Amino acid sequence: MIRVLEVIRQGQIGGGESHLLDLIRFLDKSVIEPVCLSFTDGEMILQLKTMGIPCHIIHTQKAFDIKVQQQIKKLMQTEHIQLVHAHGSRAASNVLWSARSLRLPLIYTVHGWSFHDDQPMLIRRLRALSEHCICHYSQEVICVSQSNADTGKKVFGLKQCHVIENGINLERFNPSAAFTNLRPQMHFNTDDFVIGFIARCTKQKNPIDFLKALEMAHEKNPHIKGLFVGEGDMDTDVDAFIKLHKMTDYLHRTPFRTDVPELLNTINAYCLPSLWEGLSIALLEAMAMEKAIIATPTDGTCELIRHEENGLVVPFNDVPTLSQAMLRLASSPEEANQYGNAARMLVETRFNAQRVADAVMKIYQKSNRLSDRS
Repeated sequence: MIRVLEVIRQGQIGGGESHLLDLIRFLDKSVIEPVCLSFTDGEMILQLKTMGIPCHIIHTQKAFDIKVQQQIKKLMQTEHIQLVHAHGSRAASNVLWSARSLRLPLIYTVHGWSFHDDQPMLIRRLRALSEHCICHYSQEVICVSQSNADTGKKVFGLKQCHVIENGINLERFNPSAAFTNLRPQMHFNTDDFVIGFIARCTKQKNPIDFLKALEMAHEKNPHIKGLFVGEGDMDTDVDAFIKLHKMTDYLHRTPFRTDVPELLNTINAYCLPSLWEGLSIALLEAMAMEKAIIATPTDGTCELIRHEENGLVVPFNDVPTLSQAMLRLASSPEEANQYGNAARMLVETRFNAQRVADAVMKIYQKSNRLSDRS
């Protein structure tokens, strides 16, 4: 048995957290004993505890918090950890020192690099340097998209990594299953064309552009309505925009919910105007539920969405084009259905959560063998 500490920055469910939930769910527990460390509490922790997974919370919001390093090290010792798997740069930066001091192998999964083009040059360089350091001291690096791997090689010379694309639990995200009809309680009519934004409410996901585009599209076609699900550090900005622009008659806004398949069943199309992504779990979930996609050309999205085959790709920060894409799908439900069917087929063939767990487990076993020899 290999005792693995799975580390993630927050306990609330986002893309990386959904990935971790499915990874732990599908790991072979006769081979791997997972233990979870998060730096905030949340729904993910509750679900893992329900699964019988030991969970620990060490509270910090910092990318590297020197005050909690001894707590992390003590946890690794107390739980008899043999291998550390960090999901995301903030988790990795906070466990790197402890893992190295105990000579534990560190595996780092990149869920999108922390540096991106819209940052000031100095910030971008510092974050790239930090990512380079984490990768250098990790025994294995996993990228969730080939684009992420290529970016790492280009920016700081990433030498070796495994590309393991994110996976989806296709039994849970199954459009043929029986779902509760949520439209009446959300005040949507049968003939409304509902466009969903189901994601963390953060700058990365660009929620204000979604709202601006939805407003423009609704003015031209009143049957276009919106479902906004999620919460985050832009909640105040989003709520203020909705109130100022009087959108409550055609936009249903709700915090995070656990019934994501039911929510996706409610909408006609899914919109994700992100500024950057690794390989969006939320996007894969919508594709698995046969939803037409409107998205921006982030690293991972470019590997998923083929323009006018299984969705529409629009430029970054281009609200008019985003709005036109909404109008286009609403005016042609047949086209939207065609894109949704193609999206589901792609997910079925490439993005199965069991495949991800099997591939990651092989890396655990390899790292553990190398550690035993050293």
